[in-house]
Amino acid sequence: MKNYIDKQGRKKLLELARNSIKSKLESGKPVIYENFIREFNEKRGVFVTITKNNRLRGCIGNILPEKELFKAVIDNAVFSAFEDPRFKPIDENEIEECEIEISILTVPEKIDYSHWHDIEKLITPFKDGVILDFGKVQSTFLPQVWQELPDFDDFMGHLSMKAGFQPDGWKKNKPVIKIYQADHFKESDLP
Repeated sequence: MKNYIDKQGRKKLLELARNSIKSKLESGKPVIYENFIREFNEKRGVFVTITKNNRLRGCIGNILPEKELFKAVIDNAVFSAFEDPRFKPIDENEIEECEIEISILTVPEKIDYSHWHDIEKLITPFKDGVILDFGKVQSTFLPQVWQELPDFDDFMGHLSMKAGFQPDGWKKNKPVIKIYQADHFKESDLP
């Protein structure tokens, strides 16, 4: 996916995410966002990932374009910092040690397959994010997760486990599979 947001826009969105977290820490209130309404008002799927010392510290998002971009960044930054059930909430002493990354998603597209052997030909590692939809539960990995899990079977196995299935769940249960791309950027990418 080509860059959806230019460098200035990326910087503004990353600042918006960080300021939203700081505002919540300092006052318990959300950041005021009138300045962003006109500029980032297209509805997009967005994930905000927080890392500390290159380790995941929080990641929350919405796959579908449910909210305006600026609002999705604010909400998902706050949710990643304070509501990710895998981690304790970020505190004021730790926020400066954290790095923020934003992923702006394309609309997911269903891939058609008849046998699990076909799936590997339909997904492009390092480019495609993947959603496994097992009906009552679903899981997703952003495209950048391929950096950590470059082997296709390993990637799909971990994605199955994330949904609560065995590693071969994607082979045995014939889930609906969707792919999407992401324009992702983080604070250390910018000058």
